[in-house]
Amino acid sequence: MNLALVEAARSGDEEAFASIARGSVDRLFVVAHRILRDVGRAEDAVQQTLVTAWRDLPALRETERFEAWLHRILVHACYAEAKRVSKWTANVVALPVDGPATPDATQDIVTRDALDRGFRRLPSEQRAAFVLHHYLGWSVAEIAENLGVPAESIRSRLRYATSTLRAALDADARTTSTTSLERMA
Repeated sequence: MNLALVEAARSGDEEAFASIARGSVDRLFVVAHRILRDVGRAEDAVQQTLVTAWRDLPALRETERFEAWLHRILVHACYAEAKRVSKWTANVVALPVDGPATPDATQDIVTRDALDRGFRRLPSEQRAAFVLHHYLGWSVAEIAENLGVPAESIRSRLRYATSTLRAALDADARTTSTTSLERMA
């Protein structure tokens, strides 16, 4: 992150902040989407993050910690968005009728869908810890510091998230094998 841009934005330079926002929006969206599992809600969380960041930027004391600060705002915006719309909704995407352009990756899709179903069962706090740890590669200490949560809480969230995902994958595997056996009979 360009610290000169952050300093300029902190001083009220709208163009500097716009440049920072353009450079950060894709990464923020990916993290928000992984936490919320919904494109529209992820977009809303990113928008709220940028509005909050612009509003609170003059109060930022350590400009070199801007990215961590921005991710903290994003995670809290994701929490708020998850609470706002706590109902699960299905996202249906129409696929083209043409044959596949690449080799059949059916098993990859089945695994991804099973992971997605398991991930949707997690509370947003567990999803956030899981994404920050496994997607962004943050350590438990970094997550705890940036979210203002004790490290043991983060460890607990990661343990519960992992066990919930394992249980969901096991349940899907049992359901899939039972369904396959029923079809054969």
